Amino acid sequence: MLDALITSKTRIRLLVRLFLNPAMSSYLRELADEFGESSNAVRIELNRLTEAGILESESKGKLVLYKARTSHPLFPEIRSIVGKITGIDQLLEEVISRLGQLKKAYLIGDYASGRDSGIIDILLVGEVNKTYLAELIEKAEKLINRRIRSLIMTEDEFINYINKTQSPIVLLWNANQQETNTLGTLK
Repeated sequence: MLDALITSKTRIRLLVRLFLNPAMSSYLRELADEFGESSNAVRIELNRLTEAGILESESKGKLVLYKARTSHPLFPEIRSIVGKITGIDQLLEEVISRLGQLKKAYLIGDYASGRDSGIIDILLVGEVNKTYLAELIEKAEKLINRRIRSLIMTEDEFINYINKTQSPIVLLWNANQQETNTLGTLK
């Protein structure tokens, strides 16, 4: 869908990679390896996005790290578009909002790290009807054309998990707020 508007597939991949989890930063060679692209092709797009103010860069020794510039006026809109491209917005509507005693929902795994791997890992905190969840996931997978894996934890299990994990965790939904906290990053 977005490739009709943006002709550079590398640019689309960069936007998805860096805007899914804006707290994450990446360097040129890492991105080139992940995308299977030449360093030069990725460098050109990184430079264009940085010059446009959409990305920011920071030198750490010999490495230059790039990440989404959250202060850019279009940041919320770009992030929303990325959510639509990856199907995370539909995942929220189709799977999370209709489940039992759900307290919170998080994005973990590749997507929380900003990588569009085709498998969306969600962590649900609370009491969830597993049969109904399986039905909703099956429908959502067809709708967004991505695989969804779920992990269900009690609040105590989640606290233990959060204290032990070093992996990024992105808050998707919080029952206390009664609204979607669109992609708020914890780690």
